[in-house]
Amino acid sequence: MKTLIIAAHPDDEVLGCGGTIAKSSPNNDTYTLILGEGATSRDITERQKKEDVNRLRKEAEHANKIIGVKKVFFESFPDNKFDTISLLSMVKTVERYVQKIKPEVIYTHHRGDLNIDHRITFDAVLTACRPVENNPVKKILSFEVPSSTEWNIQMASTSFNPNVFEDITKTIDRKVEAMSVYKTEVRSPPHPRSIEKIKAFAEARGGAAGMYYAEAFMLIRELRT
Repeated sequence: MKTLIIAAHPDDEVLGCGGTIAKSSPNNDTYTLILGEGATSRDITERQKKEDVNRLRKEAEHANKIIGVKKVFFESFPDNKFDTISLLSMVKTVERYVQKIKPEVIYTHHRGDLNIDHRITFDAVLTACRPVENNPVKKILSFEVPSSTEWNIQMASTSFNPNVFEDITKTIDRKVEAMSVYKTEVRSPPHPRSIEKIKAFAEARGGAAGMYYAEAFMLIRELRT
């Protein structure tokens, strides 16, 4: 089976489903598509921006290797400015990778995240993966990203209500190892992207499902034939 993770920024893929992918990768061909540059919204020089983007891409390749991803693909949509790009262009980009890789399963962002890039990524994925003839995608799952999903106001339209829990007790250490590769993205506690809080969050999700550590997802669509 082929799986595709579609993330807005480098590190979202590890935060959202790193433990699950580390668990499933021995039996699946998994790929990651990162749509945004990830660094260019910061107030730095153009030269530094390019250096940061290159560094993040190297870190992403290293982190994804740790969790068993076969290949990482990068696009260059502007960081925290996905709303300045036409949705159609992003949809066509996602469609191109879907037709190239032909994944049966896609993991992507939650529609109610605080981060605008996450929300637009979800919209692009859902549009690109509409259930028409010759679309290979059979299942779409949304993941949660600490410091975005839980930071939005929890209303019916934005609330993350997981209905799928994956036991990552045996792979939590690989998730943490992969996240540690992102030197500038990891924060100090009590930030939710600190290593301590990442583990604590996985432990809390596990406790909700009778597991030691878990990742939680919302099943968006599953087509059974």
